[in-house]
Amino acid sequence: MARFLICTVPATGHVNPGLPIASALVQRGHTVWWYTGRQFQAAIEATGARFTPLRSVIDPADQPMEARFPERAKLAGLAGFKYDLKHLFLDDAPGQVADLRRILRAFPADLILGDTGFIGMALLHELDHVHFATYGITALTLGSRDTAPFGTGLPPSATPLGRLRNRMLATLFEQVIFRDVKAHARDIRKRLGLPEASSSVLEGTLSPYLYLQSSTPAFEYPRSDVPPQVHFIGPLLPATPPDWTPPPWWPNLQAGRPVVLVNQGTVANRLDDLIRPTMQALANREVLVVATTGGAPVEALGQLPANARVAPFIPFGALLPHVDMMVTNGGYGGVQFALAHGVPLIVAGTTEEKPEIAARVAWSGAGINLKTKTPTPEQLRNAVQELMTNGRYRQAAARIQADYARHNAPEEAATLLERVASGQPVLRGDVSMLQAAAMLAAK
Repeated sequence: MARFLICTVPATGHVNPGLPIASALVQRGHTVWWYTGRQFQAAIEATGARFTPLRSVIDPADQPMEARFPERAKLAGLAGFKYDLKHLFLDDAPGQVADLRRILRAFPADLILGDTGFIGMALLHELDHVHFATYGITALTLGSRDTAPFGTGLPPSATPLGRLRNRMLATLFEQVIFRDVKAHARDIRKRLGLPEASSSVLEGTLSPYLYLQSSTPAFEYPRSDVPPQVHFIGPLLPATPPDWTPPPWWPNLQAGRPVVLVNQGTVANRLDDLIRPTMQALANREVLVVATTGGAPVEALGQLPANARVAPFIPFGALLPHVDMMVTNGGYGGVQFALAHGVPLIVAGTTEEKPEIAARVAWSGAGINLKTKTPTPEQLRNAVQELMTNGRYRQAAARIQADYARHNAPEEAATLLERVASGQPVLRGDVSMLQAAAMLAAK
């Protein structure tokens, strides 16, 4: 049996995809420790893993992100994305390194597993030669000759002209647009005694041993140069908490009306951005609008339309089997949940990496990208009408759902991680064998 140390940025979208992996590893008899913020302790311990807290990094439980970074709320698009790279991810890396070194003295793990944003594990690999694997928590950020740089929101192109576009944009991003991010990373590395990195910041957590992408090629841009250690394992979807109780209006979901879910996630969750305008857009329609506020109090919405139902949180695994379409700001976890249930999407988000996710929804045909974080009720009404009357969106979502259903992500991840923990990089050449083993183990 192996020892695994999971380390994650203390944010819901970074922690949740790791929960099914931790459960699978523990069920196979491995010992798992998990380093992140205190607010996730209960969820982590429910998997059977041992929680270990942040010490050298500020815990959001002590100082929330909005208090620590008040200026961040004013930024969107590329400016917000760059800010996050510098201050939410790079700035914490030296503290992460210090904490991981402390933990490893007490728990000499065979392998560290971290999310895409946890930069400390990659720096520790360079410093102390510690083995690590990565799991993706968003669309694939790696550069490619067949895609524009991550952050542009542009569709892929592998034509000669498209590859020229991609190459020119990659140079522009690296040398001009992301120059300040690169300098920030160089300063962080210098503090740790490391030279300037040869790869971009977005590729800084690409493990040379194993990278688990929580999706499949049905939703990801085609690339002819994907690194061989990158494995598409299907979506990593956390289970419904066993103690969750449905709200009193739950039977309304089966009353025969189409159900429209509107969700804003847990980060960019201003109710005026998406939830209120969606309710206004559909107030007089023969649909049931279900809104999840991401933790914001329901009372903040005031008087609800007669056809609206609201809760701060509903597990998507329980809700989505009853949903006909989803309106979202493009959080990766919610989008993956929707597609795993064949639910088409309307996406309206411009913060963090959401424009890239929205672009993939449109490219895959599984939904509509409104290209704004504050759509008008009319825009939303028209988009809902388009999804209701044009079956191609549901067909595309069903195609992705079928591709996802061919995978058992937690078991595939556990099988791959066991191989890496024994000291072997896992390349895609033997992926079919590993998938078969994972599916057998799940039965």
